[in-house]
Amino acid sequence: MDYTVIIGLEVHVQLLTQTKIFCGCSSAFNPEQPNVQTCPTCLGLPGSLPVMNRRAFELAMKTALALNCEISPYTKWDRKQYYYPDLPKGYQISQYDLPFSHDGFVEIVIDAEAGTKRRVGIIRAHLEEDAGKNMHDESGRGLDSRVDLNRAGTPLLEIVSQPDLRAASEARQYLEELRLLLVYLGVSDCNMQEGSLRCDANVNLHVHPEPGQKVATPLVEIKNLNSFRNVELAIEHEVTRQWAEFQKTGLKIGDVPKTTRGWDAVRGATFAQRGKEDAADYRYFPDPDLVPVTVTQDEIDAVRASIGETPPARRNRYAVTWGLSDYDCRVIVDQERDFAEYFEAIATGCGDGKQAANWVTQDVLREMKDRKLSVAEFPISPAVLTDLLQRVLAKKVTIKSAREVFMDLLTAATDETPVPATVERVAEIIQSKGLEIVQDTGAISVAISAVIEKNPKAVADFKAGKQAAVGALIGQVMKQVKGADPAGVRELIIQQLNALL
Repeated sequence: MDYTVIIGLEVHVQLLTQTKIFCGCSSAFNPEQPNVQTCPTCLGLPGSLPVMNRRAFELAMKTALALNCEISPYTKWDRKQYYYPDLPKGYQISQYDLPFSHDGFVEIVIDAEAGTKRRVGIIRAHLEEDAGKNMHDESGRGLDSRVDLNRAGTPLLEIVSQPDLRAASEARQYLEELRLLLVYLGVSDCNMQEGSLRCDANVNLHVHPEPGQKVATPLVEIKNLNSFRNVELAIEHEVTRQWAEFQKTGLKIGDVPKTTRGWDAVRGATFAQRGKEDAADYRYFPDPDLVPVTVTQDEIDAVRASIGETPPARRNRYAVTWGLSDYDCRVIVDQERDFAEYFEAIATGCGDGKQAANWVTQDVLREMKDRKLSVAEFPISPAVLTDLLQRVLAKKVTIKSAREVFMDLLTAATDETPVPATVERVAEIIQSKGLEIVQDTGAISVAISAVIEKNPKAVADFKAGKQAAVGALIGQVMKQVKGADPAGVRELIIQQLNALL
């Protein structure tokens, strides 16, 4: 027997609005002062009435359009009814049968070398209000449980995928691509530690006892996974658990009801929580306090025009404009948006996208991570690095010398008494260290002749066909003529040695 893993994800994203979705309370993250960002509306007090936050709807529509979704011209609000301590009204305002968007997709790369992609369908993206937060005593003594309603009413976009993912690694790639898009759009900060991006994973197996047969294990929803790594680990564990369970119970597993499970990161295992509710359990009905929302094509077009360049479009442009590999495009674009703009300023300034990509993806990114700096904090500006690369491309300094200048600039700029990295400093370092490439071939030739005369064994090895003998001679010439171009020196050495044959 074999099986196919079936995965669908429900991603909840808090939108970057100043106020909540149905009232004027602040939606800022505030764990230090619980229950201060509340009012009669988000507390669910009798007589309070909700009013829709137009900005939340615009950000949600912007996201849906970037996800290639269709926008409904007419949508309404529904009450999703259930009881939980962090839901003061006893219902959540959400969208049920008429979501504002539907039928989109996200593309992920599942094999970079082969260029294999998978299109993951988006069933719907709909708006709803967030619930509050239950806080429990984690000492193990069970002394204290509290409710913080600061988060209650924060605008939440729920993005529901088709069950198109086939491995835990694909689920992580999907989430990473989705997060990148949301951050590029500026609709959410996607900070999982603060709860502004949360994920539930729906997992089951399609088992094939015989060719052409299919038996589905019961669907399991893994709730509130708080990191992409935990999403991947939880799905991997759940796949293993379901397969082991199927082998014990055989075809009867189809009779087991759908369940909800939690994830214990310490034990590395999922655990049973409750039976999984169906739509009927929530007793949806249209919210009588909120009018439906209608959207015109002109409004859709205006929001679409505000999207700008998405990460996939930017990767494609870099590949076409600069001839970058898919790997380079992903490394550059998949960082923060400012990082891609940093690269673009350098590539445009020096006129060589590949050279700019090499420096940005290797030297700059390495030093940013080592020093825990964002690109906005990085002390070498695009203008300074552009000047340095222009000198490399003009063969005024070698790449090795340029890296020495780069590190000198960075070290000086991050010392206790920092020296700003400027174009003038680049010139000063090159001059003071004698790093400019020596263009005087006559002086280099004299040095080569002296080195050849002192190294008869290397000459003999070269005559015997050992090309590696040239390497030892290059180093000696470079010591005598500081600033000489190693590639040029090598060429001149070979010319003189060939003349001796």
